[in-house]
Amino acid sequence: MSNTGTPQSPNDQAGALSTGAPVAARRLWRFQLTEDGWAVLIGGVLIAAVLAIVFFANGYKFQVPVYQWVTSFDLTEKVLSVSNLVLIAIIGIIFAILSSLAIALSGGSIKRYIPGFTLIFLLGLISLIIAGNKTVSYYGVEYVVFGLVIGLLISNLTKLPDWIKEAARSEFFIKTGLVILGTSILFTDIIKAGLPGILQAVIVVAVVWFFALWLARKLKVDDEFGVILASAVAICGVSAAIVASGAIKGDKKKLSYVTTLVLLVAIPMLILQPWIVKNFGIPEIVGGAWLGGTLDTTASVTAAAQLVGPTALKAGVIIKFSQNVLIGVAAFLIAAWWIVKKNPASAERTEGKGIGVIWERFPKFVLGFIAASLLFSFLIPVESTIQVSGFLNALRTLWFALAFVSIGLEARFTDLVKIQGGRPALAFIGAQLFNILWTLLWAYLLFGGYLMRVPDIK
Repeated sequence: MSNTGTPQSPNDQAGALSTGAPVAARRLWRFQLTEDGWAVLIGGVLIAAVLAIVFFANGYKFQVPVYQWVTSFDLTEKVLSVSNLVLIAIIGIIFAILSSLAIALSGGSIKRYIPGFTLIFLLGLISLIIAGNKTVSYYGVEYVVFGLVIGLLISNLTKLPDWIKEAARSEFFIKTGLVILGTSILFTDIIKAGLPGILQAVIVVAVVWFFALWLARKLKVDDEFGVILASAVAICGVSAAIVASGAIKGDKKKLSYVTTLVLLVAIPMLILQPWIVKNFGIPEIVGGAWLGGTLDTTASVTAAAQLVGPTALKAGVIIKFSQNVLIGVAAFLIAAWWIVKKNPASAERTEGKGIGVIWERFPKFVLGFIAASLLFSFLIPVESTIQVSGFLNALRTLWFALAFVSIGLEARFTDLVKIQGGRPALAFIGAQLFNILWTLLWAYLLFGGYLMRVPDIK
C-alpha cells in the first residue's frame, strides 16, 4: 500500500518514469492523502450529504435499492424496473466520481480505472441480485459469497487485463464501507445486552486471538500471517483482517489470502450452525449469541439468526456489534504490540516517540468508523437515524459488494496451497473450530442463566 495515496500498478510507475518528469513535479499534482484518508473522506462526504438532505428537506423519504425477489415477475417488475435501475445507476455514478477523484489525485490511471470500476460495479450488482432471491436468502448465502465466487472464477479462469487490475481495490472499497458501517453501530444497542454481551465479546476476542496466533506459530506460519488470520477469526472477519494488516503494514497477498479463507469457511458455518441450534435444543438467545460471536459479518449473522428466531436475531446482532466496536481498540493494541515485540530495534531507535510510531501504523480509517458510531449514537436524533439508516446501509452494502468482487479478482486458488504449503489455511480452520466451541461455551454461561441473569433483549 502506498503511503501517499491509493496503490499504483507497475504500469503506472513505469509510465510516470518514462515521461522524464522530475519527481518533485509529479508530486506537485498529487494530493497527499493516504488510502485510509480517502476512505474516511469519501465515507464522510456520503454521510454528510445524506444528513444534509434530512436537515434541509425535513420529512424526505429515501428510496432504497431493491434486490429481494421471489418470482421472475418480482425480478423484472421490482429489481429490474426502470426506477430501481436508475437509482442504482445514480449511486454507481456518484461512487465512480468520488473514487475516481481519489485515484486521479493519488497518481492512478483514470483511463483504466473507469471501465474496470464499471465492470466490478456490475458484478457486485449481480451478486446482490442473486443473493436477493428468497430461496437463496433463506439458506443464508449472502452477496459477499457470490461476489467472491464471481471474482475467483474470473481471476482463475482468465488472465486479468490491466484495466481490471487498476480497479480491483478491495481494501479501498471495504474501508469506505466500514466508515459508513459506523453509522449503524450504536452504543445504545450494545448496552441492551448488558454485561453478558460485553463480557462475551471481550473474552472471546482475547482468548481466540491468542489461541489462533499460538496455533499459527505451532504450524510454522510467520507472525505477520498469524496476526492477520488471528484478527480475522477472533474479531469480525475481513474487516478485522484489514485493520490488523494496516496496523502491522502487512503483505497485501497475505491479506487477500486470509479474506478469501474467511468467506470460503463462512459458507458451511452459515448452513450448519443454525441447523445445530434448532436440532440440538440450544436456547434461542444462546444460539443468537453463539452466531453473533462466530460468524464474521453483521449480514451473515442476520441471515443465519433469522433462521433460528427473532430473539436469536437480536442477540446475534448485538453481540456482533459489541465485537465490531473492538476494532479500534484492537488496531491500537496490535500496532503497539507489533512495534514493541517484533521490532525491538525500531522501538529503541524511536524511544520517546513510541506513541508517534503507533499512530503512524494505526489504520486511520478506523477513526472514521468510530466517529460515525459516536455521531449516530449520541448526537443525531433517533428519528433522523431511523430515517437515514436504510439508505446508508444500502450505500455500505454496495461498497462491500465492490470489495468482495475485488477480493476474488485479487486471489487465486493455487495460492491457498502454494503459500507456505497451505499451513496458514490449516491454522485458520483450526482456530475457527476452537472459536466455534469456545464461543458456544461462553454463550451458554453468559446467556443461559448460569453465571448471571439472562438479559431481556426482546
